[in-house]
Amino acid sequence: MNRTIRHTAVFCLLLVLALLGRATWVQAYQAKALADNDHNRRKTIAQYAQPLGDIIVAGSPVTGSKRTQGSDLAYKRTYTQGELYAAVTGYSSQAYGATQLEGIYSHVLDGTDDRLKNPVDLVTGKQTAPGSVLTTIDPDVQKAAYKALGNDKGAAVAIDPTTGKILGMVSTPSYDPSKISGTNDGDVWQKLLSDQDKPMVNRALRQPLAPGSTFKLVVASAALENGLYSSVDERTDSPDPYTLPGTTTVLRNENASAPCENATLRTALQYSCNNVFAKAAVDLGQDKVRAMAEKFGFNTEKLDVPVRASESLYPSGMDKAQTALTGIGQFEVTATPLQMAMVSSALANGGELAAPHMVSKVTDAKGNTLQDFADGDTKRVVSASTAEQMRSAMVTVVEQGTGTNARIDGAEVGGKTGTAQNGVGNSNTPYAWFTSYAKSKSTGKEVAVAVVVEDSGSARSEVSGNGLAAPIAQKMMKAALKG
Repeated sequence: MNRTIRHTAVFCLLLVLALLGRATWVQAYQAKALADNDHNRRKTIAQYAQPLGDIIVAGSPVTGSKRTQGSDLAYKRTYTQGELYAAVTGYSSQAYGATQLEGIYSHVLDGTDDRLKNPVDLVTGKQTAPGSVLTTIDPDVQKAAYKALGNDKGAAVAIDPTTGKILGMVSTPSYDPSKISGTNDGDVWQKLLSDQDKPMVNRALRQPLAPGSTFKLVVASAALENGLYSSVDERTDSPDPYTLPGTTTVLRNENASAPCENATLRTALQYSCNNVFAKAAVDLGQDKVRAMAEKFGFNTEKLDVPVRASESLYPSGMDKAQTALTGIGQFEVTATPLQMAMVSSALANGGELAAPHMVSKVTDAKGNTLQDFADGDTKRVVSASTAEQMRSAMVTVVEQGTGTNARIDGAEVGGKTGTAQNGVGNSNTPYAWFTSYAKSKSTGKEVAVAVVVEDSGSARSEVSGNGLAAPIAQKMMKAALKG
């Protein structure tokens, strides 16, 4: 054979072998990766080829599916009371993907999860009937929070302290996920993205803000746990006015006539005395305050409920003046409403924090359990004695102090208000906070809540935790305790 022809034949054979090898690699090893690629149109077609499974609240679906016209995507997602439950469900959009529960459980809800398939389905790749996601949300609590927040910009979370079940989660202003679920919703999508109030941000989980005086619950807990003071009724060493260490800056109290000089922790919580908690933070030192905050959940990077919450922060590397400011929930301390609800929840539950979660079960189309989320997975945060003393002081806040708008007939209610500075030199409208717990005296039912109002349109002088946030919390707690 001619040498040139032989070389050409060998070269062609190598090309054929390379082509066969590449085809085998794609077919055998890359098929699943290609099938799962978000840019693969076939994946989207399969996702919306049949009605989606539902997200369930108290036995009833808050989602649905609608047949489309003139599209290769046969069905699109619909929502029942979409604005009410948007902070829980997130959205499932043919054009923009899926978020929150819709995103986390997308394969269960579209029927492509392998757990839904029998052995034959796994081999053939057949799409099966979708499953459902059962939430822990109490519709009465959810509606109470949404109605009470109204036109305010803010968020609210309610937790069952003994189980960790999230009973309510609302973020306002909200949006209707149905309006962005199709392929031709670009105008609505752009309007939502450009809205300065950021309606698609879940403020309950994803927007940490300065917690203000609600953080004093953490500092008081640290003072008791570390033996700085033996009880909430022991007088403290707290000059009033208090000068921040190493500075000439005087930290004043909101109520100049309040009995804050050397006040007990109970009185200091009752009147929200800044001097007491700033001094306590310095006396404890930032390491001990941070350790206490972290037991409650601060500085946790991966807090999944199962939607991941943003990290609530207690800073490090501070001087004493900065540490003093953290004692009143300022400087670089930030918290989500979920985090502050966790603080009240742990104190209400005898010092044990039950892991918060808003999904109880994931099932297949026949109701068989695919995944179960156990209640009551707890960790010890403070001693039972500290928790009891803190609850007693929180009750004083509601009965005789700055949180009187949270009172509920027939229930033990304890709480803490907060008004947090916002902007350079507190140039913006302050944030109004309230965190609390309630326990029915007749049924023993319990709930812990946290509410933040970022902006209500009220005059600056009218912004307070008791005036704006406590009434919202009160309505949520009443809804949780009834029945």
